[in-house]
Amino acid sequence: MPLFERIVVLTGAGISAESGVATFRDKDGIWAKYDYRDVATPEGFARNPRLVHDFYNARRRAHAAIMPNAAHLALARLEREHAGHVTLVTQNIDALHEAAGSRNLIHMHGEILKALCAACGARHAWTGDLSPETDCPACAKAGGMRPDVVWFGEMPYHMEEIGSRLAEADLFVSIGTSGNVYPAAGFVAEARAAGAHTVELNLEPSEGLSFFAEAMHGPATRVVPAYVARLLALGV
Repeated sequence: MPLFERIVVLTGAGISAESGVATFRDKDGIWAKYDYRDVATPEGFARNPRLVHDFYNARRRAHAAIMPNAAHLALARLEREHAGHVTLVTQNIDALHEAAGSRNLIHMHGEILKALCAACGARHAWTGDLSPETDCPACAKAGGMRPDVVWFGEMPYHMEEIGSRLAEADLFVSIGTSGNVYPAAGFVAEARAAGAHTVELNLEPSEGLSFFAEAMHGPATRVVPAYVARLLALGV
């Protein structure tokens, strides 16, 4: 049996930053340029759906030019080579983990390359633009399509499943997160309470650093491959 049979990895914006994906809360991040209340809330969408669609359409188009980096590839390698079970929970809405080869993946904040119909609840793979006039392919209703992402004030997806995985984890690794956005910021405390070893891999110490038993700080493309290589060398 491996030392850490069940591993849960949480990733945030920091893991995709080196692929060219803008972060949200840095001084030059997305929320320094946009008011989140206008483009990332149900109320903002109700007020001005075209503005919200334009915001996400631009992000969806930009996604076509980005590629997974060494950190994404290292986590796919961990899932592939680990003798136990690896669950990857991401706060990111990009598809870089999938592109790197990760399969046991939970998108808690939704996916930029999917659209959701508010009328019938159907989800669709979506790489083109959305508009207030877009018809739902399932129910044919116009005006109800929205990006399949979790906005401020909405409940993240798959919380019950994530809680179950945290309760069973032997190792919890947090990568590229600020440690101040809940509920994800509370995952380390949940995992630690369940007896998991906790590790932070981040560009700099997060606000939740004191909850971690171990930490490595530096660019994700350096610290994540190094930590994964160390785990696999230990025969985890």
